[in-house]
Amino acid sequence: MALKFYKSYTKSTRGTVLVDKKNIWKGKPLKSLTIGKHSTGGRNNLGRITSRSRGAGHKNKYREIDFYRKKDDVKAQVERIEYDPNRSAYVALVKYEDEERKYILAPNNIKAGDEIISGRNKDIKIGNCMPLSDIPAGTDIHNVELSPNSGGKLARSAGSSAQISGMDENYCVVKLSSGEIRKIINTSRATIGSVSNSDHQNIKIGKAGRNRWKGRRPSVRGVAMNPVDHPHGGGEGKTSGGRSPVSPWGQSAKGLKTRKNKSTNKFIITRRKK
Repeated sequence: MALKFYKSYTKSTRGTVLVDKKNIWKGKPLKSLTIGKHSTGGRNNLGRITSRSRGAGHKNKYREIDFYRKKDDVKAQVERIEYDPNRSAYVALVKYEDEERKYILAPNNIKAGDEIISGRNKDIKIGNCMPLSDIPAGTDIHNVELSPNSGGKLARSAGSSAQISGMDENYCVVKLSSGEIRKIINTSRATIGSVSNSDHQNIKIGKAGRNRWKGRRPSVRGVAMNPVDHPHGGGEGKTSGGRSPVSPWGQSAKGLKTRKNKSTNKFIITRRKK
């Protein structure tokens, strides 16, 4: 995909950079694979705000994505590449030989008409899904399962990928884009290639309105509040907080470790880059 640069005819187009979607499907998604979404506005079932700066935004429908890829030994053809408002990556609508259709995460450089397949001992081809034990070292992969039949959990956002470093008995050593190196049992599945829309990181929204379309409301700085509202609030004149940055509830905003799942520590060889 290419980037779209705008001439500064207006203040909103000055500096705006978007991804060109000229090759993306222009119509509506497949109705049978969509679910209606209720906008919460960041509020829970008691009407209390649990996620700040959320609300309004454009209506959208959730596309049911097949993260499992369990339909083995049945070829599928890519019908079209679609935009998905629920994720940064594009999705691909595929049609299997038995006429069933499903959405999958669109890998980079895949196009309408390409064929993909899942199962054991398949070709190392972009879009094919197979167990980690069948994938050679050095291959870029995405939509990686953490345990067999659990569905892809890792490397699902735009442009992301993981890489197989080697094998260790019944485990595959995988290097993630964060720098973390971990062991994953080799019967877990992954899809060949990296995720589509790698230019997503170069987007410049250009105006506040584009964030409002996404349901992101303005966020007030803590130093602009009163002490009763935020730990950074108050002070005579303007201050920069007067303490280390924290959330409104006092949790450190600079590298506080929140990981509590010690049961999987044994699978992590190297923690992510700091």
